[in-house]
Amino acid sequence: MARYLLLIHDNEADYEAADDAARRALDEAHAAFDREHKDAIVASEHLQQTSTATVVREDGAGGHLVTDGPYAETKEALGGYYVIDVSDLDAALAVAKRLPFFGGTGEAAVEVRPLH
Repeated sequence: MARYLLLIHDNEADYEAADDAARRALDEAHAAFDREHKDAIVASEHLQQTSTATVVREDGAGGHLVTDGPYAETKEALGGYYVIDVSDLDAALAVAKRLPFFGGTGEAAVEVRPLH
């Protein structure tokens, strides 16, 4: 078995603009996904909005610079993740294709990365 990180990138504006019913529907879709893939899922979390992020960078002089906000300003933000344990990359991609997205605008994506 091999572990993969599924990084969910989506448009935060879609989530912010949604009503409570649409947000509940997405939560229910993820709950169904969790049940469907319970044998493969090791861990998962939905992240807070990028506005809550804090970034720590090396300052080049042996210290660190701490700034508020996301690492990068992009339309698609890292919204959550799953760690899965499956047989190979093909199995990881099959699981990634089943992940529910919000909005259906074509702006969401899942980055699949093997773990060491």
